[in-house]
Amino acid sequence: MEERLIECDVLCVGGGIAGLMAAIRASERGASVIVAEKGNAHYSGCGRRGNDHFETWIPEVHGADKEKFIDELLKTAKGEILIGRDILRAQFGRAYEVVQLWDEWGIPMRQNGTWEFAGHAFPGRMMTHIKYEGRFQKTVLVQQARKRGAKIMNRIMMTELLRSGDRVTGAVGVHTREDTVFVFQAKAVILGTGKCSRLYQGLTPGMMFNDGHGGVQTGDGRAMAYRVGAELMNVEMPQRHIGPKYMAKFGQATWVGVLRDAQGKPVGPFVSKPDRRYGDIVMEVNKLAPEQYAERGQGPVYMDCTGISDEDAAYMRHWHIHEGNISLVNHMEDEGIDPQKHPIEFSTYPLRGGGLIVANEKAETSLPGLYAAGDEAMGDISAAATFGWISGDNAAVYAQTAERGDVEATRPIIDALRSKIDELRGRENGPDWEEANIALQQVMTDYAGKVRNEARLLQGLAHLRRLREKVDTELMARNQHELGRCLEVHNLFDVGELTFHAALDRKESRGLHNRPDYPFTNPLLSQAHIVRREGDAPVTDWRSY
Repeated sequence: MEERLIECDVLCVGGGIAGLMAAIRASERGASVIVAEKGNAHYSGCGRRGNDHFETWIPEVHGADKEKFIDELLKTAKGEILIGRDILRAQFGRAYEVVQLWDEWGIPMRQNGTWEFAGHAFPGRMMTHIKYEGRFQKTVLVQQARKRGAKIMNRIMMTELLRSGDRVTGAVGVHTREDTVFVFQAKAVILGTGKCSRLYQGLTPGMMFNDGHGGVQTGDGRAMAYRVGAELMNVEMPQRHIGPKYMAKFGQATWVGVLRDAQGKPVGPFVSKPDRRYGDIVMEVNKLAPEQYAERGQGPVYMDCTGISDEDAAYMRHWHIHEGNISLVNHMEDEGIDPQKHPIEFSTYPLRGGGLIVANEKAETSLPGLYAAGDEAMGDISAAATFGWISGDNAAVYAQTAERGDVEATRPIIDALRSKIDELRGRENGPDWEEANIALQQVMTDYAGKVRNEARLLQGLAHLRRLREKVDTELMARNQHELGRCLEVHNLFDVGELTFHAALDRKESRGLHNRPDYPFTNPLLSQAHIVRREGDAPVTDWRSY
């Protein structure tokens, strides 16, 4: 297999919102920048289809007290993400700047010339999200990155970070269409690889890519960061979402309706009739509501938009398209489903892998030269855009004085990857990536799912390790595309194992981490739960936010 060496100042791993914003800013600061994306940067990342809400604090709208804005956000959209307040202060010190830049570049952030705040809010309280037309946001950001000289390399699955001494000096990856290994020698690396889908069984287990993120975000950055020695936190704390049953789509605040039970009674206490300014905040407050109703024999639960005006229906359709829900809109039209006449059944979506790469308000990780932004480090599109910008800024400055690492000193990592590739491509028989992924999902769902205890977690960890041995010795890839999927599965197994270790160590119940053997929430554990690699084993500790 051909090996190519490429040099740059800043390498952005992942061409989503965070990676592109990092590339734009680092290029503006004079750095030579490469974006390595395993798919196509025009259609990659959580924001690939679009988005219609952006968190931002605007002083002339919200007042000068940023802390009140953060307090309100923590009651709603930020409630399930455990991050420090300093991170939020940094985000909302720059988010409005990013909003203005996007508007200037051609992503419509204003509606009829004004900032329209709607959705994700309690009626009568401060509103934290502006509505914006994000359907073509990726195309605009790709254009802006290229305009500043950043080079975008698509179809490159980054697999390992390269480390010289105590700092990260590059990365290595494989082309998913051509027989080529790429070794990137960089002064700084920014991870913007997204959340961790496909770790647990999805909404329709036989269809792994029926996921709000498309099933393509597989915790690659978390796994790479852990293997190179960077810190992760709270990997045992999963997330869940709520949306249309059987068709996993985000955009819960895009619906102009009320979440109701089968008798027409509102599920929550916040709204009793549709109001497009607010939506129904109960979906933020309690994402388990549809599941709880079903378990009590009170379901199903419906998003009831019946009776809304034609104007509100057109408004909702417009924003569904910008949210990236075109397939949902088309499906309803094809099937004769009219939200003005037919309530839409909603469900609680299954678990999604949690945790973050530890990064500070400058997007710096625990290793010099390595930065993290977006869903890997802070979550949501506002944070991805803002910390992408911040990480690009700081990485470019760091690269001005950093020395280039010695590639040959990292040759063992490169050669190990090449050997793994040869083994995966060289086998003529064995399980494929899909079989291995399904087996992992079954173990994670059964043993580290909604209910956890020590015996169950230990049994699940034993199953995972047994499966991992088979994956390491029997998994096969029939072509370069499947090779990329196999490498994703290897990352997922790493994240899965860390989830078991961290869940065993968190001896309490908190959020979606439910341990009946430790049923109470321990206030002393309201901290970041750190996991890092020492030798070949994970170690954990606790740290104040």
